[in-house]
Amino acid sequence: MRWNFIVQRDQSMAVLGIDFGTSNSAAAVARDGAAHMIALESGEMTLPTAVFFDFDRKKMLIGGAAGAALLAGDEGRYMRALKSLLGAPLMREKRNLLGEKLDFIDIVSRFLGQVKAAAEAQTGETFTRALSGRPVRFHPDDARNAQAEVDLREAYMRAGFEDVAFMYEPEAAALANREVLAQGDLGLIVDIGGGTSDFTLFRNGADGIDILGSYGVRLGGTDFDRIVSLETVMPLLGRDSEIRHAFGNETHTAPTTIFNDLATWQKIQFLYAPDSRRLAKDLLQYAVEPAKLERLISVLDDELGHDIAFAVEAGKIGANTTGAGEIDLRVIERGLAVVLQAQTVEELLLPSTAEMAQAALVTVAQAGALPEDVTHLVFVGGSSLMQVTRTALGAVFPSAQVHHGSALTAIVDGLGLAAEGAFA
Repeated sequence: MRWNFIVQRDQSMAVLGIDFGTSNSAAAVARDGAAHMIALESGEMTLPTAVFFDFDRKKMLIGGAAGAALLAGDEGRYMRALKSLLGAPLMREKRNLLGEKLDFIDIVSRFLGQVKAAAEAQTGETFTRALSGRPVRFHPDDARNAQAEVDLREAYMRAGFEDVAFMYEPEAAALANREVLAQGDLGLIVDIGGGTSDFTLFRNGADGIDILGSYGVRLGGTDFDRIVSLETVMPLLGRDSEIRHAFGNETHTAPTTIFNDLATWQKIQFLYAPDSRRLAKDLLQYAVEPAKLERLISVLDDELGHDIAFAVEAGKIGANTTGAGEIDLRVIERGLAVVLQAQTVEELLLPSTAEMAQAALVTVAQAGALPEDVTHLVFVGGSSLMQVTRTALGAVFPSAQVHHGSALTAIVDGLGLAAEGAFA
């Protein structure tokens, strides 16, 4: 596949490039052969992919405003990582929110609708078409992978777009990083995002790039958070604790589902239902370590799941940048915290990063190339900033030059460049 680097702009066919990400989203258009990012809120180039249904003000907040409402303790429902739900049956399940029956496609569409409105306000143009990024594979299952694109397409239509085209996210990043390579060089995009890891092998040509192969796995930064949370925080709430049988002295280990869901960004909002709270109280009744289960009950009653997730994310980032981070859990209990060493993070994430490295090798092999043929590794995506991912990928492509692309903007830059030609 050949992508031209410079796309001629047609004023009558304004197309908005949208990177709808698991953790962050962004939008861009082409201007004189270059990508121009659009500030979607308060001058920020990226927008947290989060929504908050404010029960008092009866409105849905998005982006930074959603996070601020959560941190302020406002009464409402916070949701993040909605992209990870695409393709799942629950995307079309209706829920009562602010007096309306909404499914998750409605919620995604309203988020995209606000992105559209902000872009139009900033540019003075009306965007009826969008070029949207998408992972190479939303899911390993073929049917669910196909359904995810159907869901996302429908969300764009409900948001007010008349048409949408899709481009693999690492291919967009390749387009944006063409200048890193000399003519004839072979580059591998390593896109480690919030929910997926995607790879594109491409060759730089005189008038564009040739896409030689793309591949992806459903594994990303939110999985990193889940693994760290399960192994460091959830034991403080009762994971792996022993629960006595109602009759006799025998014990069994506490069920894992409630802890797995509490450690998973996109599942947290489902835990505040009465059955989850009832389960936690039942476990407390027979707990060998009641103090831990009391913490779990407090988390569910006070809806602190996202506070924990943010604390884990901050601790992970701290360990990556300074060698030691802290997961601050004082929102649960005064003085409660976990010190997180970089070595601990590396050990916990080693199986995941090994899977990512293997996926990169599959990408190269499917294109008929060898690891030593790759001249450049280009890292993009928020979780590519983790040293453990760079170490794992660098080890399997030791002869490649390493380029640290614009982690949060490479994909949307490429989408902006390609947008105007997407419907030609």
